Amino acid sequence: MKGENPAGTKIEAAQPLTEITRSDLIADRAYEEIREAIFANRLPPGAPLSVPELARQLAISRSPVREAVQRLVHDGLAVTSPYKGAMVARVDVEDLYRLYEVRELLEGLAARLATERLDKTALAELEEILNQHRKVLEDREDLAAHIDLDMRFHRQIREIAGNPHLAAVLDGLQGKIQLAMRSLWRSDDAPFNALRDHEKILAAMSSGDPADAEVVARAHIARVRETLVEAHQGKKDTGATKPQSSATQGGYDETKNG
Repeated sequence: MKGENPAGTKIEAAQPLTEITRSDLIADRAYEEIREAIFANRLPPGAPLSVPELARQLAISRSPVREAVQRLVHDGLAVTSPYKGAMVARVDVEDLYRLYEVRELLEGLAARLATERLDKTALAELEEILNQHRKVLEDREDLAAHIDLDMRFHRQIREIAGNPHLAAVLDGLQGKIQLAMRSLWRSDDAPFNALRDHEKILAAMSSGDPADAEVVARAHIARVRETLVEAHQGKKDTGATKPQSSATQGGYDETKNG
């Protein structure tokens, strides 16, 4: 789109967002468009989220953009500063580690509850997600497709678990989780390791043992946590000391496995 410099001269400027048509639900579409730009790194960590500039690029009024930015802050994808306004959140290794400590417990509980409620229909839905995931990895499709299927698998388990309070808490963590995964997960092996973990989780659930499903699910999240933290430290040595995961105590440790 054309922009204008301080002298008033028309210029061609690359921009990360796409115009929203009037037929859309404006605030929702603004949120989705900005969020996708963040995940695709078109709006990288630390990038300012200027409401007037975003509204200009999206060709909409400021009010729905302001609402969208507030939602991004709520989801942990943006932060606000009294003097700088809103900006895209940066991945903080200590915060990430604490978040995954909570996620480990909750995803384990979700797997336990889902196993207790698992029926043939629910099992088939999970198997189909894994089949799609295998195809994505076999076809070497992009990271976004892997992450979408990875998160869909966990979301489906939460739905099967049937506890809306548990689902609400985990849903509230998804923004930060996606930001971390899309920012840090660059290992070629990581998607395949995640798929193998998901296959182990489903096998444990299929066996009808809720306790085993919980253990395997927690071990998966613990391993992912270590992978993400190591990826962050590979980009910048933080000197952070990682506590021992509760999933690796007592002799059960899948963090070394694929």
